[in-house]
Amino acid sequence: MTLTDPVADMLTRIRNAQAVRKRYVVMPSSKLKVEIARVLRAEGYIEHYDVTKDRPQPRLRIRLKYTKDNELVLTALQRVSKPGRRVYTKRQDIPLVLSGMGVAVLSTPRGVMTGKKAHRLGVGGEVLCYIW
Repeated sequence: MTLTDPVADMLTRIRNAQAVRKRYVVMPSSKLKVEIARVLRAEGYIEHYDVTKDRPQPRLRIRLKYTKDNELVLTALQRVSKPGRRVYTKRQDIPLVLSGMGVAVLSTPRGVMTGKKAHRLGVGGEVLCYIW
């Protein structure tokens, strides 16, 4: 099975795993997915991630994060740029998600990072998704 949008598949797998309160979600790995997981970890939305050495394709395993009351830390993930309609932004037009409460994840010439970091570094790029 070939996926036309691996990032949307990643976000959907995370959403589905949270809906049934799974601790881990496993998916085929790619450099872009690992970078998105790194941003999610840095922003405190997931507990941990690692990449297995499976053959023929490594797998990305993400440990989801819940509060002490078993509430979701990550409330929503929204794909923005899609294969049929890419969305790019300049530094000055980087969107604020929920008035700064959420995070925009961008793919920039300097790598995958949050909108805040991209603004600070003075770069724009492709808006991959919104997270809150």
